[in-house]
Parts: sequence; structure tokens; C-alpha cells
Amino acid sequence: MIDSENGVPDARLRVQIGEAGAALLRLNGSAPNAAGSLVALVRVIADEAARNQRFASAVAGALGHTAETAPPAVTAAAPRKTPARRATRAPGPFDPFDAFRDGGEAGLRDRLAPLDVDRLKDIIAEHAMDYDRLAMRWRTPSKLQERIVDRVKALSTKGDAFR
Repeated sequence: MIDSENGVPDARLRVQIGEAGAALLRLNGSAPNAAGSLVALVRVIADEAARNQRFASAVAGALGHTAETAPPAVTAAAPRKTPARRATRAPGPFDPFDAFRDGGEAGLRDRLAPLDVDRLKDIIAEHAMDYDRLAMRWRTPSKLQERIVDRVKALSTKGDAFR
């Protein structure tokens, strides 16, 4: 059902997709909430099945298809490699650049001292201070505090030679 060379659905699958779309449009005329919910559900399932071959196989199994009887659309497409999704961190509790500007290095260190590892990592993530991708692996508050102080000092004084 999908051309394995370019990943384009064949004519029969295109017709089935079109028929499904037409059925959803008809449903939208009489029950728009139900149509919208179905569209959202199918989109989520299809996106995840495209990213995750194991999930696609589980969906095929739940619909009564085995590996031997699964439609070619499920088995013919090569699974795509997608980058790992990064966890979104909360914003930092304060702006370290403001703390540095107001109280200097000592003031910044005083504001960082009571923070736990997660809050320090929130600051690092928010201000893109993990340039070498090491800081997010650290579990020592003092190392994280040093990274923040070093980056804030470096970025705050950058260009001072030209002033």
C-alpha cells in the first residue's frame, strides 16, 4: 500500500484515506464535536505509530492484524529515526544576569547557594549554559553553581575590551 522507495501511498490507500476524510466531513455536519475528537485521536495515533514501530505493531495487533496479515502500510514503511524528545524544564527561579548586575559575583553566588540541583539545572537550561552537554548530567550543586557563575561572568563581560 506504500511505495517503499519514496514512502508515497498507492492509489488504493489514497482512496481509503479520502473516503475516511469524507466520512469525517459528513460527521462534522451532524456532530462537529465527535468529528473533531475523532480527527484528533486518529492524528495522535498515526503520528505515534509513524515514530514508533513497536506501537504500530501493537495497534495492528489490537485491530486483529498479525505480522503475517498486517496491511503493507504498517510493515512496508521503514521506521523513521526521530531525535529523542527533550524534556521541557521549568523556568529558572530568577535571572542570574540580573543578580550578577545587581550584586556582582558574590550576590549571584548568594542567590544560587540555597537552590537545589533541579532549580540550578532550570537556570542552566533556560539560559542555554550547557554548551558542552555535560552540566545536565551533573548532580553536584557546587559544579552547577560554578557553571552558572562562569557563564554569566563570561557573557556579561563579553565585549568590554571595546568599551
